[in-house]
Amino acid sequence: MAKVALVTGGGRGLGRLLVDAFKEKGFDVAACGRHEPGEDFPGEFFVCDVREPDQVASMVDAVAARFSRIDVLVNNAGGTPYLPASEMSPQRFERVVSLNLVAPFYVSQRVNDLMQAQETGGIIINIGSAVYIRPSVNVSAYVAAKAGLIGLTKALSLEWAPKVRVNQVTVGLLRTELVEQTYGKNVAAVEATVPMGRFATGDDVAAACLVLTSPEMSYTTGAELLVDGGGEIPSWLLKVEQ
Repeated sequence: MAKVALVTGGGRGLGRLLVDAFKEKGFDVAACGRHEPGEDFPGEFFVCDVREPDQVASMVDAVAARFSRIDVLVNNAGGTPYLPASEMSPQRFERVVSLNLVAPFYVSQRVNDLMQAQETGGIIINIGSAVYIRPSVNVSAYVAAKAGLIGLTKALSLEWAPKVRVNQVTVGLLRTELVEQTYGKNVAAVEATVPMGRFATGDDVAAACLVLTSPEMSYTTGAELLVDGGGEIPSWLLKVEQ
């Protein structure tokens, strides 16, 4: 029987790449999101706003009814608008934190109930962002939420062991379909600030997630795996004459 992976925010972007990667590794894949994906989606898709606990409960129950189990949960859903902190409304701040921190808790809590009852337990992987290590401007709510997510990861790993392992893959600068829109003509210059000389790709993130699901990692929980190409070269060093 194939193992089952559930990916939140799995209809597009990084989430869709994660779905494809787990499918290629032989998993049965379920995903959720607020909008239906394209017709070529390679798994079962459930419409769900993960910020709403009632929708989360119904979605997880539906996945369990369809597959009888969930072996891996990837909390991938997230994102933020770019707004100066001085201009962000309380409602907007709360929605960003809800999506990036509260929602992973809702989904993890419901899936943990199922995994604890499974003989083989399960694995939860949170997708974090290196922005909490090196904050950026105009994303204060996102920085705060992602800082909270690593704390949540470690707390849940403590409470839910040994049946369920909870780890985090923390992603640095990531190449997405919006990279040119974000950086304009400066893409190459931004990539040059990363020691590895390029942005992370969805394949890099997927590989890290798959490593954490391998039997060889069965003793690893509460861990953070950085996928950031070595971080960023210190800005002062870029000014030093070579």
